[in-house]
Amino acid sequence: MLGFALMGSCNAEKPAEANPAAEKEMASKVRLKTSKGDIVIQLNAEKAPVTVANFLKYVEAKHYDGTVFHRVIGTFMIQGGGFAVDGGSLVEKETGKGIKNESSNGLKNDTGTIAMARTNDPDSATAQFFINVGDNDDLNFPSNGGYAVFGKVIEGMDVVNKIKAVETAAEDVPVEPVVIKSATAE
Repeated sequence: MLGFALMGSCNAEKPAEANPAAEKEMASKVRLKTSKGDIVIQLNAEKAPVTVANFLKYVEAKHYDGTVFHRVIGTFMIQGGGFAVDGGSLVEKETGKGIKNESSNGLKNDTGTIAMARTNDPDSATAQFFINVGDNDDLNFPSNGGYAVFGKVIEGMDVVNKIKAVETAAEDVPVEPVVIKSATAE
C-alpha cells in the first residue's frame, strides 16, 4: 500500500527508554487546539509507555505549538508535529533522538488512532505523528516494522474530518496551513 515512508526527522542515535516511575504520573489526554477546532487524544501509556512519554515530552516543551499538519491524504491520514510555516514555506523543527518502536503493542492503525511517523528505520520516530482517517492495516506490525499506535481521538473526530478534506498541493501539503495552535496535557 505504501510507496513511501511516513516521514519524521531522523536524529536517531540510542532510542530513549521510558521511566516506569514517571509513567504513573503521565497525563492521560492531550488537547490539540487547531485552526479547525479542538482534537482530544486519549493516550495509552500501558501499551505504549516509551511513545507516550516521548509525545508528552514534546507537549510539555511546547514543541507542537505553532506547527502545522503538513501532510494530508484524505483517505489515509493527517500528519503533523514536525514543521512550522515561515513566509509560506515549511520549516522543519529540531527534534531529539529517535525512540524504540512499540508497534508490536497490539494497538492497530484504525480510524481515529494516533501513531508515530518515522523514516524507514523503525526506531527513528521523534516528534511527528499522524492520525489515521481510515483503517490502515498495512501500517500494523509486523509489516515494514509497523507504526506505533499510542492513543486515539476521543473528541474532535469532526475536526479531523475537516482537516482530511482540505485542499492540498504538491506532496500532499495543505494549500492553506492547518495550524496546531497549542498542545496541552490534561
